[in-house]
Order: sequence, then structure tokens, then C-alpha cells
Amino acid sequence: MDFTPTQDQAAAAGLAARIFGDRSTPERLAAAGTGTDPELWKALGSAGLPGAVEETGLLGLVLMLEEQGRTTAQVPFAASCVYGLLAVAGHGTSEQRDRLLPGLRDGTEVATGAFPAQAGVRVDGAEEGEARQAGEAGEAGEAGEAGEAGEAGEAGEPGEVATGGATGRLTGAVPWVPWLRDASWVLVATADRGLWRVRTTDAGCDAVELSAPWSAGRLVLDGAPAERLGGAGAYDDVLAMARTAFAGLQAGVCAGSLARAVEYTNEREQFGRPLAAKQGVQLRAADAYMDTEAIRVTAYEAAWRRDEGLPYADHALTAAWWASEAGRRVVHAGQHLHGGMGADLEHPVHRHFLWGRQLDAYLGCGGELLAELGDLIAGDDGGGAEGAGTTWARK
Repeated sequence: MDFTPTQDQAAAAGLAARIFGDRSTPERLAAAGTGTDPELWKALGSAGLPGAVEETGLLGLVLMLEEQGRTTAQVPFAASCVYGLLAVAGHGTSEQRDRLLPGLRDGTEVATGAFPAQAGVRVDGAEEGEARQAGEAGEAGEAGEAGEAGEAGEAGEPGEVATGGATGRLTGAVPWVPWLRDASWVLVATADRGLWRVRTTDAGCDAVELSAPWSAGRLVLDGAPAERLGGAGAYDDVLAMARTAFAGLQAGVCAGSLARAVEYTNEREQFGRPLAAKQGVQLRAADAYMDTEAIRVTAYEAAWRRDEGLPYADHALTAAWWASEAGRRVVHAGQHLHGGMGADLEHPVHRHFLWGRQLDAYLGCGGELLAELGDLIAGDDGGGAEGAGTTWARK
């Protein structure tokens, strides 16, 4: 394994750090409230960072999301890149890629995802798309699209091709979807692990308040027109990508929280000595540092394996577990090390606390993640993206 960033990945991460650092000041974040900072999102699109993910891969995205997490910048970067750009690039048909990717690359279109598989969402009146089982079709030529669409999914079996392009109507409701109020469309995962793209203008959206100030919403589907994205393996791959990406975001949130705690404890004096000189403070900060590094390295490993075309579902689950369990510990430590200032809801460190707890909830309960990881390992499927579970993001 070699997690050393390529020149392109390092350049993208450096540019992201500069844009997030310059534009995500506490004053601007407070003004954004629970909505996206439109100027920041426009700046990211103008700089070509969403589109750069196609070249830098999932590891490049994780590096950029770390920089977002350090500042808790109010933009749907993770959601749009994972559920939109990478999902379409990896599993869409040629027609879908040509139609959908340009807007996702420049940020004029924003995507999000209703994950994991939603048991309460059903598909009505599905019709055949551009491709079907190669065995049924009897023509090898039809597998061409699927080879492209399933290239990153790892779960497809020989003879299976993408069913992207099929149409249907979705009915049901999803309690909350991150960044839904900013999204142009949402990728809905149905109970059969199918992926369906629904424009938000064709669905109902009620505002939902979360711990973190994300522009989330409740998704209501009442016969909403939808198109299928991908085939076998698409759901598992997108789920594993999302776990990895949001773990990378959590690594940045924790790093930002810890950096604020270190700065505060070095400046704050008690009985003539900085708080940072006290052994108890040092030990607490050291534990938080080790937890943050564990989140970072497991996210890097999962992302690197995906970019190299290696099985990575169990690695994504490991990263998600660390981000959930250790992330919660780190943001609590960051707030605690601020002493009485940590109780100030207006203090910048409180944003890291809220984001860390929200990401903890979004990635799922640590016990459930461990149970799913155990089932995956016991299944001895090599850690591929297939079977990447159904317990994610339970509230």
C-alpha cells in the first residue's frame, strides 16, 4: 500500500485547503445558517474541484474532504461527488454520463443520496432500459456498456450487464436525506438494492433540522418518475464509496477540533502555567490524536484500494466504524479541553462537535457496523463491494 498522494491529488487537496480556509471563516459559517454557502460552492465549481474527482479518484476526494472537515464548510461536496459524479461515472451508461456529468463537474447540478436501501420505497411500472442480462439477450455486444458501468463495482458476475436507463416510478418516504434542499436530484436505493435517480422537483421535500446545520430534508415519493442507474454491484460500490468519503470528512472534522483544542490549551493559563502543560490535558489530546489518525489511515486504505480496483467493502466498513466510534470520542475531547468555553454554543469548536456527532449518526451505530463487518468476513467473499450492508445510517 502506498498512500502517498500523486501530484494531481496533492494539488487538488492544496487548492481545496486554500479555498475552504479563505472562505469558511466563523463569520461566514454563522451567516450560512443551515443552508449551503452559495459563493463557496461556486468557487469550488469554478476551480474545477468537483470535476477533478474523476482524475484524482476516491483517495483524492478523501483528501479534499479532510480539508472541508477542518473548517466544517457548508457545501454538499461529499454527497454530490459520491452519489452523483462517481456513481454516474462508474455505473452510468454512455448516454447517462454524457447527460449528467457536465453539470456535476462544474457544480451547477448537485446530487445527494437516500441510503442505505430504503425498505419503504417501492418501484412501480419499471420498464426495460438499454441493457439486460447478456445471457437473455444472447448478444455479446450488449455487454459493452456494462463493462464500463461495472468497472469499479467489483460485484458484477460475468454475463451480467448494467440496467441503467430503465424507467419506473417510486413511491414511499425517506425520513431524512443530507443536503436534500440543495440537490437537483437524489439517488434512491430501493429495497432490492437498485439505484434510481429522481429529480427533486418531482418529489416532495420537507425541511428537517439535524444536529449539524446541513440543509437536510424528508423525501416524499408519490409515483415520482425515476431512471435506473447501474446494475449488479452498483449499490454495493456506491455504499462503500460513501462510507469511505464520509469517514474522510470525519477525519477532517476531528483534526480541526483537535487543532482548536491544542491552540486553546497552549494559550489558556491556569496558576501561571498553560493548560497544555498538565499531564491530564496532554493524555486526552494524545488519545484524540491517535483516534484521528486511525480514522484517516483506514479511510485512505479503503479509498486507495477502490482506486486500485481491489476489493474494499470490509475496509470501507472499518473506516466507517472508526469514524463513528473514534470520531465521537475526538469531538467530545475537543469540546472538553476547552473547559468552560466548550459550553459556549457560539464557539467555533461547537460546530466540530455537532458535525462529528452528525457524521457518527449518519455512518451508523458502531455495534451494527461491527456486526455487519463480521458477517462480511464470515461470508469470505474477499471483502468485495458486494454485500455491503443494510444497517448503515440507522437513526
